[in-house]
Amino acid sequence: MVKLAILGFGTVGSGVLEVVRTHGPALARRAGTGLEVGYVCDIRDFSARPDAHLFVNNIDPILQDPDVRVVVETIGGLDPAYFYVKSALESGRHVVTSNKELVAERGAELLAVARAHGVCFLFEASVGGGTPVIKPMHECLSANVIQGVWGVVNGTTNFMLTEMERRGVGFDAALKTAQALGYAETRDPSADVDGIDAQRKVAILASLMLGRHIYPADVPARGIRDVTPADLAAARKMGRAVKLVARAVCGEDPLHPAVEVAPMLVPRPGPLADVDGVYNAVMMRCDMLGDVCFTGQGAGRLPTASAVAADAADALRQGTAVHDTLWWAEALPLPAGGSWAGQDAADWYVRLAGGPAPAGAQALGDGAFLVRNQTEQDLRRALAGCTVANWMRLLTE
Repeated sequence: MVKLAILGFGTVGSGVLEVVRTHGPALARRAGTGLEVGYVCDIRDFSARPDAHLFVNNIDPILQDPDVRVVVETIGGLDPAYFYVKSALESGRHVVTSNKELVAERGAELLAVARAHGVCFLFEASVGGGTPVIKPMHECLSANVIQGVWGVVNGTTNFMLTEMERRGVGFDAALKTAQALGYAETRDPSADVDGIDAQRKVAILASLMLGRHIYPADVPARGIRDVTPADLAAARKMGRAVKLVARAVCGEDPLHPAVEVAPMLVPRPGPLADVDGVYNAVMMRCDMLGDVCFTGQGAGRLPTASAVAADAADALRQGTAVHDTLWWAEALPLPAGGSWAGQDAADWYVRLAGGPAPAGAQALGDGAFLVRNQTEQDLRRALAGCTVANWMRLLTE
């Protein structure tokens, strides 16, 4: 029997405790050893709980106990999560996390630390929540070259767009519904609605696909604040759906990939158009297999906790060997002003609030136009004299 320590006892951390207790025998079979929660680290007071003896308010007792072999980090953010995770890895303990910001910002460094100390650093839950994406990408598809990844990876915005399309409501009303249901933060929902959450997730996927660290700050991201029911109606007439899409496409030049997050018009029916509500979908294009898609719950207490617990079992079973395929190299951020914005030509939906339509644009009605076969840079130049209300790529992949 080995001990697992949980750092942070919020939504996911409490879920991990429940999953380990509920499915202990199954996890033991997968891990090759019994697994129990030995510590929960949280600065809040849990002395009234029946299992209060598990709780500590700092990481020192965990690092001093030789029976703790796996540390689960569910605190979120960089501080103190980065210090705790690095300390645990350097002490020779496996670390599992659901922290997308930590992996997106410090993933290459922490992977290197894990390999140097003979342990593993796993983060399946950081991108797909309860839906497996990372493991299929680096293990199941290892005989393929992954040429591109497209994903609807933020459940909050997907729920809001679904509400806007089905009920004909605007952004503000959809956001209020998402907040009332607990899908969006009530204080500051910007991480979701402005694409920051998806930006971090696609940076992780792009890093794994390209084998070098892609920083979130270098990934251009636009959210869904400008999307209106009129845009959704126009997309529907074109046989498309509006989705917040995170894409990383290698193309013919792996040194200049296209990595971005933006609302896009995706073909209907299709794997991205057909995923509604809080569900996520990630499609990967492989040179041998072709297209493969993973769909499921991208968030939620027990779905995410189940992915974390499965990683903990895999850490004990596989050890550092997992990093034969799960890794990427450290790299410098792009120079100031640089980004991984793609310059591949596409068709574009444009809605104007004023000014003349760009030359050659096809009128769609109600101030909306279709501009064909332009790079984003060329489109921006064509729209320089216009008052643009919204613009979105027509995704063909």
